[in-house]
Amino acid sequence: MNKPNITKTTKNNLFTCGGFIVLVVLMSILRGAGALSNSVQGYLVPLCIYIIMAISLNLVVGILGELSLGHAGFMCVGAYTSAIFSKCTEATITSVPVRFTLAILVGAFCAAVFGILIGIPVLRLKGDYLAIVTLAFGEIIKNICNSIYLGFDSNGFHVSFKDTVSLGLEEDGQVIIKGAQGISGTPKDSNFIVGAVLVLVILVIILNLVNSRPGRAIMSIRDNRIAAQSVGIDVTKYKLMVFTISAAFAGVAGALYAHNYATLTATGDKFNYNASIMILVYVVLGGIGNIRGSIIATIILYVLPEQLRFMRDYRMLVYAIVLILVMLYNWSPKMKEIREVLRIKIRNKFARKRVKEDIQI
Repeated sequence: MNKPNITKTTKNNLFTCGGFIVLVVLMSILRGAGALSNSVQGYLVPLCIYIIMAISLNLVVGILGELSLGHAGFMCVGAYTSAIFSKCTEATITSVPVRFTLAILVGAFCAAVFGILIGIPVLRLKGDYLAIVTLAFGEIIKNICNSIYLGFDSNGFHVSFKDTVSLGLEEDGQVIIKGAQGISGTPKDSNFIVGAVLVLVILVIILNLVNSRPGRAIMSIRDNRIAAQSVGIDVTKYKLMVFTISAAFAGVAGALYAHNYATLTATGDKFNYNASIMILVYVVLGGIGNIRGSIIATIILYVLPEQLRFMRDYRMLVYAIVLILVMLYNWSPKMKEIREVLRIKIRNKFARKRVKEDIQI
């Protein structure tokens, strides 16, 4: 009885990964042929970044069933730590692939550490309480990054919350973080192919985790925490594991982000709660727990506002209408019923066609 379910799951996973690979190949061909404008090419790496953010947040919101509003904070940690690593090792590690790979690992590791530090005290909370605490964490991280000054010389790192002069650096010292001005001069090592490979690797990890034994334990916690505890599932352990993995993937997205721009700052809405809510919108509209839906929703909802700029004052109005329509399509009971009827009709049509072909043969 389990074999058809396993086969169906494998087919779905292959379809998700294969569809993404086809999309990447198509965009690479179009870019190589010069068929993509500069503005569209500028979307490619940010799209990979936000796809990673969406599917990693879906791991917490959709698979674990907890609401997190501080996901952009982990991205900020990964961005800053990876940029600091690249700035400090740019002269010593001359191989770009090696340095960038290590920078990504550093960003992921540091974000995972913060995920553990935040997760241990707060994951005993649930619902609105957890959402508020994670929201506060994101704001704290952003404000610390805006206030800190960091320098490096032969004596090591120097930290201050006043200005660059108070760092007390030697003459050959290097200022890395300049408070609200952030980090400038980070090597621009990100590109679309690297971003696509990272998305694919993370996608495979998440899909395998969801369909593994720990994944089933995690979903049982989402469905009924008391029942899961009653059969011996360590709720705290699995919650912390998911929270840490999700934070590490957000750190990878942050490293990709930091190395895609010449200047990295935490000002504006790059890492604040608006960014976290925007990523949550991608998850909700794509379907909570639906990894493939998160990818599709991210692509559509990230590109759409940029393509509607010609409408000026009406741009966000049209965007809001699209959000409402997508929400109704995904979550309206009537639309779910219509989609199911259409799916059955299409399936029966193809089934009858196969039967006719077999009879003719």
